[in-house]
Amino acid sequence: MTSYISYFIALILLLCNCASSLAASPAQIERPQLSENWFGIYLDNERVGFYRQQISESADGYRMDGDGSIYLRVMGFSKEASTRETYHVAKNLGLRSFDVEQTINGSTSRTSGTVAGGTVRIKHEDKGKTSDKLLRYKGDVYPGPALNLYPLLHDASTGKSYKILTLDPEELKIKEVKISVLGREKTPDGQPAIKLSNNLYPFVSNDIWVDTHGATLYESVRSGLVITKAESAKELAAFVGAHALSKKDLIYDFSLVRAEPPIKNGAKLSGLSLEISGWNDDLPLLQGGGQVVQKLSAGRVAFKTGALAETVAVGPAATDPNTAYLQPADKIESNDALIMTQARLLAKDTKGVEELAQKLAAWTADWLKDSIDDGGSAVASFSSQRGNCQTHARLYTALARASGIPTRFVSGLVHQEGKGFLYHSWAESFIGGRWIAVDPTYNQYPADPTHLKLLEGHLPEDMAPIITIIGRVRIQVLETRY
Repeated sequence: MTSYISYFIALILLLCNCASSLAASPAQIERPQLSENWFGIYLDNERVGFYRQQISESADGYRMDGDGSIYLRVMGFSKEASTRETYHVAKNLGLRSFDVEQTINGSTSRTSGTVAGGTVRIKHEDKGKTSDKLLRYKGDVYPGPALNLYPLLHDASTGKSYKILTLDPEELKIKEVKISVLGREKTPDGQPAIKLSNNLYPFVSNDIWVDTHGATLYESVRSGLVITKAESAKELAAFVGAHALSKKDLIYDFSLVRAEPPIKNGAKLSGLSLEISGWNDDLPLLQGGGQVVQKLSAGRVAFKTGALAETVAVGPAATDPNTAYLQPADKIESNDALIMTQARLLAKDTKGVEELAQKLAAWTADWLKDSIDDGGSAVASFSSQRGNCQTHARLYTALARASGIPTRFVSGLVHQEGKGFLYHSWAESFIGGRWIAVDPTYNQYPADPTHLKLLEGHLPEDMAPIITIIGRVRIQVLETRY
């Protein structure tokens, strides 16, 4: 069983950048394509994970960044694994330094090191213990993400084969791998490609299809038992976003954003100031709901929330909200008889809109039992009494709109004590001339200052932009106020 799990995890570390089609060009390239690309990972035709890789140019070669998650159930044995990796390579893709962090079933280990002069110096950190290791080699050693590129950098003519050394960051070994060029052949899903094979996994067939840029299009292990194929970010957005907001194991470690320095007693904060790096500059900077956001530079934004947001001038006061925030919508059936009846019941003996919003949030938090799965629409979850944060936000929004309170569905990050920031959904209600963040999952009115709004809207296309930042952003805490 250990060997099965090892090669599935190793599969995440193998992928290369993705391009589009196979043109009539020589089977040789001068350099890898610089791009960011996504892959879906399937076990027995069921999607069990994903991987993202970016190749960028550095001063003396290239930087290969990758991260992904995979959830496995094999022969009754289950395992969740996430990986983040960075490799610095020379122009010929020979390894120069590396940093690989893996979380397997909640246990995190980190392997880093340098490569020079026939020596790999490794530092391994696991379960609070640190060990050093020295490996010797002759020639060059290559990282996993370079294996599928290697033949294209030399000669990918049919019949060519190469024996090269690769670093296995999990087993802390250098292994010899034979890569063979089998010829031009369409991928199993019909794309023109060059077919390769390698013997990375003993006793297991490993077939790879690449385009003329050396980009992996499709990979098959054990005759299609495990398939890795290039997919667009848009294709994977709904899958990754839904799992992140559900805090499912598959995405949990991948989507967790650690704060430096760590936040203590986040629920007791009155104000928070922080910087997010790795930001996608195409995303809007959403104001209101107790936060102010300012752009600092490319890929860097500053958030101020709670009492600290009140000290920042942000322009004119909020105007009356769009009437859409009072209307029923897909999965937010504020005009349904069940929803309207419950809203009227909660409004009895209530003094003022603010007290009503508090009651709606408290009732929703009590009525719905937390689950990692989305409970569906407001009406469906009203009946099932189960759902995740998205479900809570939908039901509260439907009740608030039925009560005449303009309310919108929002998503972003929220702090979890002792861990960091996780992706989450909540709501904002327009009360007293301003938008107030309301968290019906945690029964918070207003929501605590660790709620960082990134997106507005409840539809899949509204939340799809999460994929442009998930696994990439970092948080630096600048000030906390209690």
